Amino acid sequence: MPELPEVETTRRGLAPHVVGRRVVEVTVREPRLRWPVTPQLSRDLPGRRIDNLTRRAKYLLLAAGDGHLLMHLGMSGRLRVVPADTPAGLHDHLDIRLDSGQVMRLNDPRRFGCALWLRQPPDEHALIAGLGPEPLSDAFNGDWLYARSRGRRAAVKAFIMDAANVVGVGNIYASEALFEAGIHPSRPAGRIGPARYARLVEAIKQTLARAIDAGGTTLRDYIGVDGGTGWFQLSLAVYGREGRPCPRDATPIRRRIIGQRSTFFCPRCQT
Repeated sequence: MPELPEVETTRRGLAPHVVGRRVVEVTVREPRLRWPVTPQLSRDLPGRRIDNLTRRAKYLLLAAGDGHLLMHLGMSGRLRVVPADTPAGLHDHLDIRLDSGQVMRLNDPRRFGCALWLRQPPDEHALIAGLGPEPLSDAFNGDWLYARSRGRRAAVKAFIMDAANVVGVGNIYASEALFEAGIHPSRPAGRIGPARYARLVEAIKQTLARAIDAGGTTLRDYIGVDGGTGWFQLSLAVYGREGRPCPRDATPIRRRIIGQRSTFFCPRCQT
């Protein structure tokens, strides 16, 4: 599943091609995504100028006048910009044709993504209203995590992957950030003090920033707007490295299931 760095990489790749452009036509080839693409999108979006393309958590928000197109890439979705005469492929479900002669095209083989036309402020929509702070914002800090964790028995890895506490910390990046902070992923969230949470927040911010700079992580399905792949997987310290030496102390990396997700850690330097 594309995580926050992959979605942010997609946003940065799309923005120069779509912001400031006017929508000429919307073609919906397959409306049956995670939630149906309504006919209202094809009626309302054409003729509007795209004012901005932003991201909230793993959602992309295309602002056009008093409406927003809320998009999610699901498990293996991909957005790219191609010439308008490029033939559509088998899983190319949605085209937004622009006055530049290009189309923004959604490809989604598993159809777990979404394209929802909103006439309400996006922050009021049910998918966004309950989300926690952005991990790269000033609102996300050690004091916030420490306060949220009081009385919590859940493993800290599951805790930081809960979008109500902070958005966008997916499985790969949670394992990597906890390693950088020296915190065992199974430690109960409520048994971590403020100083360690401050280190964890800094590790999360640094891990995500490096992943964005590297264009994301390509483990199976993720491909960027330009058809290229991310490179962050080349610098992973623990994720997917079971049995290989820890880069700090050479202890074999272990794997454990936490919250039904594979978790990788060093049993010696993470406590």
